Amino acid sequence: MINLLRQRRSIRAYVPEKIDESTVTLLLEAALRAPSSRGINPWEFVLVDEPETLAELARAKTHGSQFLKDAPLAIVVCADSTKSDVWVEDSSIAAIVIQLTAVSLGLGSCWAQIRNRQHGDGRTAEVYVQELLGIPEQVKVECILGIGRPAEHKIPVAGDTLEYGKIRNNHYDRSGNHGH
Repeated sequence: MINLLRQRRSIRAYVPEKIDESTVTLLLEAALRAPSSRGINPWEFVLVDEPETLAELARAKTHGSQFLKDAPLAIVVCADSTKSDVWVEDSSIAAIVIQLTAVSLGLGSCWAQIRNRQHGDGRTAEVYVQELLGIPEQVKVECILGIGRPAEHKIPVAGDTLEYGKIRNNHYDRSGNHGH
């Protein structure tokens, strides 16, 4: 698992080839195996591989979603907000499980935040995506994951640049002595 985390980078450029069905099946299995609070599994997923719809998703917000137009696959990660009070956390966990599974399968991915973002025409990005894809109002949209074979190479983040100063031992020490 640590090697997947080391390799995972936000990939926004993809080779223009469709992801085969067996690979998509593995991504979906991973999503459905994601842990959730009390085993409620409030998350739901909308797969998008139609180029026209991907282009519309790329306009979900003013900045940070444009890369979706060139992704061969997008997974819209949602959750039924009436089923769990921690749907945000549960859907976020499912999203990162999908992203790490993508890395394990030789794919790249990037998270486009939708919840609490604006579309630009007075609507929220969430309402825009709900209307575009016919998602019911109680099914909230956390993010959209663009997924595909990477058309860019990013080197892993160097271990010596990790922010170990953010780790505290036993208690949070305001003196700046982080115990590391």
